[in-house]
Amino acid sequence: MRSTFRLLANVKPARYLEPFAPTGLAGLTTHPSPRPTLIFLYTATLNKLKAFPESSVYRKSTETLTRHRLQIVESTKPPGFDAWLERVKKVVAAEPERFASLRREDGSYAAFQRKDGSDNPRGSEWDGESIEATSEGPARTAAEEARWTAALEESVKIDPKVESDFYNEQMKWENEPALEAEQVAEIEKQIGAGLIEEVIQVAEGELKVVDELYKSQAWDELEEKARPGQWSYFERAE
Repeated sequence: MRSTFRLLANVKPARYLEPFAPTGLAGLTTHPSPRPTLIFLYTATLNKLKAFPESSVYRKSTETLTRHRLQIVESTKPPGFDAWLERVKKVVAAEPERFASLRREDGSYAAFQRKDGSDNPRGSEWDGESIEATSEGPARTAAEEARWTAALEESVKIDPKVESDFYNEQMKWENEPALEAEQVAEIEKQIGAGLIEEVIQVAEGELKVVDELYKSQAWDELEEKARPGQWSYFERAE
């Protein structure tokens, strides 16, 4: 039903969904880069869950659901993905120390996206109309945003005391190719939780919940023990 709202909001059929176009749901626009955003959010959630006790029911259930959804998203690769990945690997391999500060614990570099220098925010696979807005990547807190910005600025900083043109050119990062509209619809169908933008909102909320539960040490014993029978529910009479 949700996908029908999106179709009605975008009358003109297209191979790709137009970023920031109406989805048909009030206050929710088409996300410009849902795949890398979800991969970032799900990976971050799984990494944070490792700090929870293995016996935690919340950890077990959340890990199972998150891994399932991550597998669905990762297995859906946009056209031109393999060629894009090879280009990215070559860029990183040529100057690994320059990208070291942007490298995530899982070895990926998908946590941050910058405009690739072209007028096409969706990359070489985008054949739709030109748009002005560009992807800012996954949602981050102010502290995380400041850290990534500082890391990028540091990566292009030139030391005047060193006679070298190694970093004279600004670092460029090519955005991941966009998913086709049919691929987005297939992900939405497999996850079964509404539009992919809604799935992103849920993933963002889950990441915040993980932080709050870890701060409160929710797995610890209650300071004030429950009264006998408080957690007993009605049982079927024999």
